[in-house]
Amino acid sequence: MRRSPGRPPIPLERIVAAAVQIVDEEGADALSMRTLAQRLGSGTATLYRHFDSRAALVAHVVDRMFGGVEIMGDELAAMGWRDACRTMVQAMFDVVSRHENVAPLLAEGIPVGPNAMAVRERCLTILLANGFPPQVAAQAYATLSRYVLGFAIQIRGHQGAEQPGSDAQASAVFRTADPALYPATAAVADWMPVPLEDEFRFGLELVLDGLGRLRDSL
Repeated sequence: MRRSPGRPPIPLERIVAAAVQIVDEEGADALSMRTLAQRLGSGTATLYRHFDSRAALVAHVVDRMFGGVEIMGDELAAMGWRDACRTMVQAMFDVVSRHENVAPLLAEGIPVGPNAMAVRERCLTILLANGFPPQVAAQAYATLSRYVLGFAIQIRGHQGAEQPGSDAQASAVFRTADPALYPATAAVADWMPVPLEDEFRFGLELVLDGLGRLRDSL
């Protein structure tokens, strides 16, 4: 009696896509080998052929997200270092904003997948080509990437105006603050709270200003 053929192996691309979907829909904590196997209609043994641990799976999910960052090599090369860094960091922020549930996974380790390496390589190339010594270039990229990570974590807290501590509730508190007790807050209440995207761009300019002064002082 002939054996029926076994199931064909599940392509790695399909597995990672399903993992990203779980994170996007249910959050980072929902991602496990078991939930992923259930989503794919397979057993966990199939997954362990590709990943020896959840950490290895997470690395692929994070790198899949980095694949959405447009590198635009020729365009970046034509920019000054400041505009190029701003463009790259904004692109990273935009991708994380589309996958805000990935933020906790970014905090689990330093991304070293091929897509993350390509983004890092492009930023470091820009910095090195514009007078930043190797050590300072490495520190500059680390600072910029951590800056994105910090805001990525905040993004997850800005989903819905009815949640405690939401922008809408904070705005109401600021606008009704007693000027006698909080004169400075009352003076700037019309501009508070600062929208997250505006806060990100403003802070990024401060970081770039600091990097520029540091480079010029070397």
